Amino acid sequence: MTAQRDFEVAAMVAMPETGNDDDAVDVSVVIPVHNCRAYLDRCLTSALVQRVKKELIVVDDGSTDGGAELLDLYAAYHKGSVKVIHIEASGGAGRPRNVGIEHATGRYVFFCDADDYLGPEALERMVAVADRNDSDIVLGKVVGHGRRAPMSMFQQGADRVGLAGSTVYNSLSCFKLFRRELLMRHGIRFGEGMLVGEDILFTVHAYCHADGISVVADYDCYHLVSRPDGSSIMQQTGSRDPISWLTMIRAPIELMARHVEPGPLRDHLLRRHFRLDVFAQLGTVFLESDDVRRKDIAREVAALCDDWYTPGVHERLNSIDRQRATALDDIDRLVRLARIENATVRRRLTGLRWDGDRLVVTGAARLDGITRDDGLAVVLRSRHDPASELVVPAERKGSEFTVRLDVGELDSGIWDLRVAVEIEGVVRLGRLGADRESGITRPPPRLIGGVVALPYFTRDNGNLSIDVGGHVVAVPGTVRLIRTRWAMGHRLLIDGEVTVVGAAPSTTAIRRIVWRERRTGCERVERVMALPGGGFAGRPAVGRFPPGVWDAYLELGLGGPPARFRIEADAETVVGPRRWWGAALMRSVRPYATPGKRLSTVVRRLTARTILRRILP
Repeated sequence: MTAQRDFEVAAMVAMPETGNDDDAVDVSVVIPVHNCRAYLDRCLTSALVQRVKKELIVVDDGSTDGGAELLDLYAAYHKGSVKVIHIEASGGAGRPRNVGIEHATGRYVFFCDADDYLGPEALERMVAVADRNDSDIVLGKVVGHGRRAPMSMFQQGADRVGLAGSTVYNSLSCFKLFRRELLMRHGIRFGEGMLVGEDILFTVHAYCHADGISVVADYDCYHLVSRPDGSSIMQQTGSRDPISWLTMIRAPIELMARHVEPGPLRDHLLRRHFRLDVFAQLGTVFLESDDVRRKDIAREVAALCDDWYTPGVHERLNSIDRQRATALDDIDRLVRLARIENATVRRRLTGLRWDGDRLVVTGAARLDGITRDDGLAVVLRSRHDPASELVVPAERKGSEFTVRLDVGELDSGIWDLRVAVEIEGVVRLGRLGADRESGITRPPPRLIGGVVALPYFTRDNGNLSIDVGGHVVAVPGTVRLIRTRWAMGHRLLIDGEVTVVGAAPSTTAIRRIVWRERRTGCERVERVMALPGGGFAGRPAVGRFPPGVWDAYLELGLGGPPARFRIEADAETVVGPRRWWGAALMRSVRPYATPGKRLSTVVRRLTARTILRRILP
């Protein structure tokens, strides 16, 4: 009765199937199930509410916890949507997923584990992207709940990307949308009889044949869940045994190499395997192993390096993995490298000030538990172009350091500051600023060569960054109206002055006056004459503006996106209104200072009839 009651509650929130029964299925959702009854309602309901034509192919892999009976209830209630297949326990997810593929009829196949769940719009968004771009594979953003989720490939969405020059290959899980015709044509299947890694073999094979790959990064499509009881395969002891993992990963690497010829693309894909699959076994798990086990791990890693480690792979890896590749016959050095990798980068910001146009940063940094290092620097890395960075060696006194940053060398953009500690050829990085002495505040912005530089602490973590150009930090500035008067052509002559971060900007920075209509958002742009010392003069033809209330802004170029400042005004500096007749219309322009002391203008056009209606009762 408990299964029936749980099912009825879940069925009430599941949406009914939309569309005609005769229509082709868009997505076959394949769900392997083995003893995870407590998670089934959430998983199945999340799939049933998807607003696409779908079928749920649920393969019960010998469950003994009552989950099989609950699945049969779902199948009975959702006859057009849920198909349940019972098989004997196979010991892994590969066999039930393969059975699901054989029964799938949809244009696409999506694989979902029974303890995970989908975002309500996940399949709708992914199918739309696949159809629009004729994609064979769509990666939907994965978020973790107690489990680590992949991130690098979801920094931004993409209609079509290839394996080269992208990070999609970093994600080799099967929680993606696959074109079924791709799977059938190339016989792409999961490895069977494998405790882990069966999806890596499958996804690598699919990537090798995919004609188009898309990424949905602006919506949480797949929710990866950690079981509190630790009963999932990936949470079980031994699921990531290093020797077993290194033995398993050889098959996907060999499969990829059969499809991708030697060269930059293969090296790019091999980099992923060496970084995340091979050299990862020389990290924490290596430290936790005894001496005999360490030798076995190093021997397996060396065997993979003998077969696949190329100069192209070497140049694509980080410093610690390069060091490991040259130390596979030196167990003591591998242990030291693992300890360096696992050591926490202790860093503290102790001072932050301007010295002329240089930003002086002082602090302390070291690797926890390691008494020495070979060098220390501060690294400024462009947030939107990680390949662009500036390394500034530090002046040292023990663990304390001082750097003087020439901010004028930085291109426009957001620059994040990291401290870099080097030891034995390995560079460890840590964001700087979150841990800082009390009383440290961000220095004032500064104009450097016509470009505004704004040091700031990030909102989420309090780390130190520099906004060059005013991309995310508001630029402080004041535009003040000095006087106004009317000229021929019903032009409003404006004289004013501007200061930015307390200084007069260069004449080249002062761009134009922008008038924005308050109700519609319509804008009119007028030229402005820049004067030395931050002065400016304009002759806007306000008499030609359409009717409305127009607010005045001065727009400046300060090295980033255009910076706009409302023009401040007092009633004494604003000329009186002007009215005139033209083409049977009375035109009225009334400049005024708002209650907030900002310059605005009311423009009206009145016919004689309208005027009479206002005068006569």
